[in-house]
Amino acid sequence: AGSSRRMGAENKLLADVVGGKPMVSHVAGALAGANVVSITVVTGHQAEAVKSALGELAADYVHNPDYAEGLSTSLRVGVAALADDIDGVVICLGDMPLVSASDIDNLIAAFDPLEGRGICVPVSGRKRGNPVLWAKSYLAEMAGIGGDVGARHLLEQHADQVYEVPVSGDGVLTDIDTPERLAELRSRE
Repeated sequence: AGSSRRMGAENKLLADVVGGKPMVSHVAGALAGANVVSITVVTGHQAEAVKSALGELAADYVHNPDYAEGLSTSLRVGVAALADDIDGVVICLGDMPLVSASDIDNLIAAFDPLEGRGICVPVSGRKRGNPVLWAKSYLAEMAGIGGDVGARHLLEQHADQVYEVPVSGDGVLTDIDTPERLAELRSRE
C-alpha cells in the first residue's frame, strides 16, 4: 500500500508486467491459487485503481490512509483486519510478481509452531525472501512496528522459530522497486 516513490510517476502495482497484467494481479493470483483460507488486501496509493486491477479477486479490502508514512502502517492496518481464529498469516508484498502459489503452499506445508516452525521464510540460493508465514503469536509485535520498515527484525528476535523453506526459482527474491527493475522483469518474458 505504499506510494511507489522510487518508481517515479508510475504506480508499480499497476504496471503491466509478465503477460501484460498489472503487477499486483500476479501476486493476488498466486495467493488465490494457494491453499489459503482468505485474502486481505491493504490498499493505499491509488486504492480504487489497485482494487480495480484485482478484478473479481475474492478478498477483504482494507484501506491504509497513512500509507505515505511507511510500510509499518500497512502492516498494522492489515494485522488489525485479520480474523481472530487464524493460525498464521502469509505476509505478501504487492511488488513481487514472480512469487508462485507453490511457493506459498511450501510455506504453509512447513508451518508448525509446536515443532519450532512458527515463522516460515522462503529461501532461494541461500538468500531469504518473501512472502513470510507468521504464526498468530507474532501479530501483536507486528502491530507495534513503526516507520518505513517491515517485520524483518522480528526474524532475528525469534531466530529459534524461523524455519527456512527451500523454493525453486528466484520469484521470492524478485521485488520491483525501480524503473530499471521493471525493465529487467519485462525483458525476461
